[in-house]
Amino acid sequence: MRFLSAGVSHRTAPIELREKLAHATSNLEVALAQLRARPLVQEACIVSTCNRVEFYLAGEGEPAALGRELRGFIQSASGMRIVDVDPHMYQHEGIEGLRHLFRVASSLDSMVLGEPQILGQVKAAFVAAQKAGSAGSTLSRVFPRAFLVAKRVRTETGIAENAVSMSFAAVELAREIFQSVAGKSVLVVGAGKMSALAAKHLKNLGVAEIRVANRSIERATELAQEIGGTASSLQDLEVLLQKADIVISSTAAPGFVVEKRLMAKVIRSRRYRPILFVDLAVPRDIDPKVGELEQVFVYDVDDLQGVVEQNRSTRTKEAADAERIVGEELTSFVRWTRSQQVVPVIKALRGKAISLAEAEAERTLGLLKVSDPKVEQSIRRMAEGVVNKLLHPVLTTLKAEGAEGDPAHIVELLRVLFELEIPSSEEAPPAKEEQDNVVPIDRDRGQGQGGT
Repeated sequence: MRFLSAGVSHRTAPIELREKLAHATSNLEVALAQLRARPLVQEACIVSTCNRVEFYLAGEGEPAALGRELRGFIQSASGMRIVDVDPHMYQHEGIEGLRHLFRVASSLDSMVLGEPQILGQVKAAFVAAQKAGSAGSTLSRVFPRAFLVAKRVRTETGIAENAVSMSFAAVELAREIFQSVAGKSVLVVGAGKMSALAAKHLKNLGVAEIRVANRSIERATELAQEIGGTASSLQDLEVLLQKADIVISSTAAPGFVVEKRLMAKVIRSRRYRPILFVDLAVPRDIDPKVGELEQVFVYDVDDLQGVVEQNRSTRTKEAADAERIVGEELTSFVRWTRSQQVVPVIKALRGKAISLAEAEAERTLGLLKVSDPKVEQSIRRMAEGVVNKLLHPVLTTLKAEGAEGDPAHIVELLRVLFELEIPSSEEAPPAKEEQDNVVPIDRDRGQGQGGT
């Protein structure tokens, strides 16, 4: 069985091409069935997000041949000429295909390094493949391993810590100032996308209420419904400021919406209760002098950008540790995978030897007409002991060869010498709970450019 990962992403293909490919695979059940209908393709999983459309395939053919089958599917399903798609595609074969999957699941290939959504998207894609019956023994081993790698990366590194977007940075700022935003009142001034996104994040953290104030009450109502808030008129700004704990502002006003004189009056009415202003507008909505007032905190886009850039730098440093973890897990998984190639011959060889030893023990007991249970047990143990001692160096060498290299020649030699009957994977599929058998993964035959 061979393994291949290939596709397009935000790093390699324009959005127009990604859109066409995403549309062609939007019905996953149909797309997976069409892929599996291609010669050589036995297993398939499709990961489709706004930033990537990727295919993970397993089959009996060489990975390069699987790649040709995939291109035939893409041309048939999307209507695009493969000569137009191919320059934007990357393809990873065998071990490098596994590495790519581990990196994608761990968010090392994402547009925003360390973002958490991709792991859920990869899991959902695998579940869809399972439901469609296109995830066989190969994918059912490599995908769960990828999820474990991603979990280890998130647990052992800080790659997912700290905000790396303006909206997240605004939320983190609020949590830093108030310790907890639960029960706080949020005022969104204007109808900017970033302020709406920040408000959604705050809502998920348990704020008490969200009010949206805009010059157009219709637009305020529309945004309030979108984020689960209440609409108000910007004419009521002074009253709204008296109640708010967190103000996120993003209007297209030519001048300051909140001036120091207005806020000085408001802060007295609030009895100097702390208030945070996050000014996402350019030009600014909040007069910088407002920050001079007691218990008033004002941050603009430059302040947030500084936080974001610092956090991005921290994530980049953490990515080095994440790459190390991916490398360790890849080596471990490949060693284990290769070692499993020798399991059937080990079982067959030991089974045959034990069977012969037991038969000889029974024949000996019959000739000697042994009636003492202790003597009978001793003879049987002796027969089994001879088998164990004889096979120990053979099996130890076989396991080591399986983990470190290609044991195929030894496996075949033992099969011939001892006339072993080794069932194929089709004749004896591994039990769901069994962890001793796994299909071999090719050595690195990667070609093309990856996601990084």
